[in-house]
Amino acid sequence: MKKHIQYYLHAGLNSYAILFFSQNKILGALLFVVSMFSLTAGISGLICVIFSIALVTILGFDREEIKLGLYSFNSLLLGIGFGTFYNFNYAFWFWLFASTLLCIMLSVNIKALLGKYALPTLSVPFIITFWLVLVAVNGYAGMGLMQKSSYVIFELNTNGSSHFSQLCKFFDDLNMSPYVALFFRSVSAVLFQNSILAGILISIGFFIHSRIGFSLLVIGFIVACIINHLTGTYPEGISNYHLGANFMMVSCAIGGFFLIPSWRSYLWAIVAIPFTFLLVNGFSKLLGLYNLPVFSIPFCFVTIGLLYFFMLRKKPGKLQLTALQNYSPETNLYQFLNGQERLKDFRYLRLGLPFMGAWTVSQGYEGAITHQGEWSEALDFVLKDLDNKTYQLPGIKPEDYYCFNKPILAVADGVVEEVINHIDDNVIGQVNLQQNWGNTVVIKHAEDLYSKVSHLKKNSVKVKVGDFVRQGEIIGQCGNSGRSPEPHLHFQMQTTPYIGSKTFAYPFAYFVNEQNNQLQNFEVPKEGETIQSPEINAYLKHAFNFQPGYIAKIKSDNGKHETWEVFTDSLNYNYFYCHENQSIAYFINNLNSFYFTRFYGSKQSLLYLFYQSAYKINFSTHAVNDVYATDSESFKPNLWLQDLISPFFTYIKRVYSNVSVLQSDGLEINVKAIDEILGRSKKLFDAEIKISNKGITDLELLCKNKKVKIKWETDLS
Repeated sequence: MKKHIQYYLHAGLNSYAILFFSQNKILGALLFVVSMFSLTAGISGLICVIFSIALVTILGFDREEIKLGLYSFNSLLLGIGFGTFYNFNYAFWFWLFASTLLCIMLSVNIKALLGKYALPTLSVPFIITFWLVLVAVNGYAGMGLMQKSSYVIFELNTNGSSHFSQLCKFFDDLNMSPYVALFFRSVSAVLFQNSILAGILISIGFFIHSRIGFSLLVIGFIVACIINHLTGTYPEGISNYHLGANFMMVSCAIGGFFLIPSWRSYLWAIVAIPFTFLLVNGFSKLLGLYNLPVFSIPFCFVTIGLLYFFMLRKKPGKLQLTALQNYSPETNLYQFLNGQERLKDFRYLRLGLPFMGAWTVSQGYEGAITHQGEWSEALDFVLKDLDNKTYQLPGIKPEDYYCFNKPILAVADGVVEEVINHIDDNVIGQVNLQQNWGNTVVIKHAEDLYSKVSHLKKNSVKVKVGDFVRQGEIIGQCGNSGRSPEPHLHFQMQTTPYIGSKTFAYPFAYFVNEQNNQLQNFEVPKEGETIQSPEINAYLKHAFNFQPGYIAKIKSDNGKHETWEVFTDSLNYNYFYCHENQSIAYFINNLNSFYFTRFYGSKQSLLYLFYQSAYKINFSTHAVNDVYATDSESFKPNLWLQDLISPFFTYIKRVYSNVSVLQSDGLEINVKAIDEILGRSKKLFDAEIKISNKGITDLELLCKNKKVKIKWETDLS
């Protein structure tokens, strides 16, 4: 019973909050309270929400989408609209339920239709349903509905003399700027109201939810008012309903919700306002022929139209659509920035090095010798000794060079597309310009992604066209064929399978830079650097080899118990699930490292402490330096300034680092986390992860002089 109540409460509050692109419970509760300012509208809206949630739940629709309010927020608008336009009577309830059924059907169907193109439904189902109701009522003697003499007003302000109505009148009569009053009335108009108090409460809730979103509401309001002043479109002022439900919501949707917030998205939020003016005016004339209100159709038209327009781009550039919706502009932005910096497993194919041992980049990208023009993004590799020489004396034949005859490897799984294997190796100092690339192998790894190794030894290629090769498989030997005065390996990535194709920049997934002994992730080595593949530590690899079905029983020194189980979702991403508090922590486990990507749930859980402490682990025992995504979901007023300016500049950075230390009985990973604010550092916590041959045994975390000890009770042997 308790779970059912929580489910309906969660889905109900989200049905209100999602009107402002949110899942924030505080905002949802405030919107519910404000909806009750107009009692008939508030009650009918609430009934529609409950009915919608119950119906789609009974019919077996996706419960997670139901909990987000995706199937019920249009019904909420419909209920509020009914209560705003019509008085209660038996016909009111009959047609309300009939219309709600239609609205639910349209919500499901339109969501499925637009969802194929990754487009939102917005308030389209409500608009279509209510237009049909208005047309039907106008044509058939009202169908028993009693229309109110006025609508889209806040009636309780003028009716009666209750304490509440006096409070509302007090706010309406405050001596404030007419534009400030208009702003709050415009915010309240999203719920079909015209109340300064309602607008203030909604604004407070929305500001708590999102500083970026609130700033975009203000920008949309200001730009619309300026355009109206300059053009004189509405000499008596813009309707507060159009300001709130169209101009301000367009600015918020485009500037910070469906696009990753940036100065570019803010610019498009401003550009969208003139479009909205055209649509408001045009639809007003067209719909006026049928006595239909415009509602928020201009907002829907502009938002959906612009999103689809952006989706059709071949090269998205820096104006990025929100790929994973967190229902918070701040979270969307911070997760995007963090992902750009560290989640490169999702952006690139993991390329290994094309050789064994430590090789030096003799010519890098934009190299002065041959890496120019269309072939500028390529790498040449050689082997060097301690004296920085590439050969042993006398150095007059290819066999004197250290890299000659050395095995060359496939950088990733793929199919062999092209092979040249018959070209003679050059005499040292001479080059073959007629057969420039020499002996070559081209491998297709994915659509528009090919690797090419050249200057191989004659008759050393061990694969043929059509062969499937695995990453690390030997495909040939380093030689001195083609335009090669001395033995070396030429490597490049290209988008076409042809020998001589144009190069493009692409990183190796993991390699160790011998100059600084640092493990580098998804980077392109620079000229002069000596690199090699990392050596994997068996202890670390085993300890963090969490596979689906793994279960750990965790116990802290304060008596808290948790059971964690590893699952795989429909997109094949692995995650920990805590059975006690339903927290979830997604992670990546590849050949070289383990790292967490996202946490959902209680930050009081032991799983969250493990998420923070084991944020990234290199299996090669090299030191780790990483960055957490800024936490925008906690109520932290000290971060609000950062939130407001984050689309343009970030000055807070939460840094994670660890070092692996060998112990007599295994390994210990020493972890530090600090906040960097304008160059100043503040320690967040220290942690120790202890590892034996059985896996992780203990985790100790020290934060603000409070130590938490966690013990793994699962035997991993």
